[in-house]
Amino acid sequence: MTQVLEVEHWIQCLQGRLYSKQWTPTDLASEQTILLFHDSLGCVALWRDFPKQLAIATGRRVLAYDRLGFGRSAARTDSLKEGFVREEAVSFIPILLKELSIGDFVACGHSVGGGMAVETGYAFPETCKAVVTIAAQAFVEDRTIEGIKKAQAEFSSTESFRRLAKYHGEKTGWVLQAWIDTWLAPDFAGWSLDAALDALKCPVLAIHGELDQYGSAAHPERIAGRHGISKILRGVGHNPHRESAELLGSIIREWVAPGLSER
Repeated sequence: MTQVLEVEHWIQCLQGRLYSKQWTPTDLASEQTILLFHDSLGCVALWRDFPKQLAIATGRRVLAYDRLGFGRSAARTDSLKEGFVREEAVSFIPILLKELSIGDFVACGHSVGGGMAVETGYAFPETCKAVVTIAAQAFVEDRTIEGIKKAQAEFSSTESFRRLAKYHGEKTGWVLQAWIDTWLAPDFAGWSLDAALDALKCPVLAIHGELDQYGSAAHPERIAGRHGISKILRGVGHNPHRESAELLGSIIREWVAPGLSER
């Protein structure tokens, strides 16, 4: 039976410390690390068992981290700018890769983290060997806005806020506002991944749930484009890593092995 070594790291950056965790299977099949990017309300803990399952399924080291302002990483008080998706790839990922000695890697992100994975693939054309998006948005769609407005109403309840605070603590209010205010801002309406997707050189796998309340099938179609692959998961919503983790892991495993290591 495959054993997985779990190790936590703290990475110092100019704005504060970032928390990360890695899962390394004892029988590595590839030296390529899978780097996970969480969603707008996420953190390492909210990936739950998926990173470990993915490490076992793919035979690769899996690394997840809490973005600044989320989970166990340092707090932030500023508002997110229109270019925050690209900024993550430019400002924080270089530090993470250097401090954790990551060479070739696969960028894999959920929701807005999928956009960050795309931007990372664009920013690191030599070392990012592939991009995997899970329930990612490629542009601002009416369905996305409607889903966020509905969630905004749900999080106005004390119980919903308390559940999220289990993972973000005193940062919870900022996390919610950073998501809601940014995506509903008029200045963000024209945001898209088009520029990064047009320049992306590595293979792309875009996975999307059929019942995703934050985006239609137009998103994986645009992300995959003419050269990538899109997969629609029937009966699955916005969180495939929680709703159908085994299926998600098997799709990624089949896609990254065996030929990806030679790309």
